[in-house]
Amino acid sequence: MSTITNQVYRIYIKATAEAIWTAITDPEWTNRYGYTGYAHYDLRPGGAYRVDANEEFKAAAAEHGFPCPDVVVDGEVIEADPPHKLVTTWRMLMDPTCASEGFTRVTYEITPVAEAVCRVTLTHELDDRHPSIDVLVSGRMEDAGEGGGGGHAWVLSDLKSLLETGSVLAG
Repeated sequence: MSTITNQVYRIYIKATAEAIWTAITDPEWTNRYGYTGYAHYDLRPGGAYRVDANEEFKAAAAEHGFPCPDVVVDGEVIEADPPHKLVTTWRMLMDPTCASEGFTRVTYEITPVAEAVCRVTLTHELDDRHPSIDVLVSGRMEDAGEGGGGGHAWVLSDLKSLLETGSVLAG
């Protein structure tokens, strides 16, 4: 029997639920923050989900000795309730170890808490069959000086910066 480990990240963003939903689901927006890449969702149960790497990401990966596939994440839409909830399966394809661990489940919940302010909760459901993904998305690789970025916390922080200021953390 597997042990379930949920990673839960919560952030408050000064933006409407609709603006946040668009930033999460529109490929032109998703390419502007976090690790970049064009996220494509077929927003119906059973619909495809994938993130296509952009050319800059591919070049940076190659520069660091990592081959980068055209599709870096894939999955399936489980539930879509715009602009409040999005549930998908999620599989990292860029790293062979992570890819071999298979699919996990990611849920975004967008909850208005005041006028043009929303709470965004990202829950990534993992278990002991996904140890590499657990480390990768938690940001622990960055903490250990191994690179890989700050995981979901960093992506959500970058999303918040973009929506609130018009620029990303590194920009």
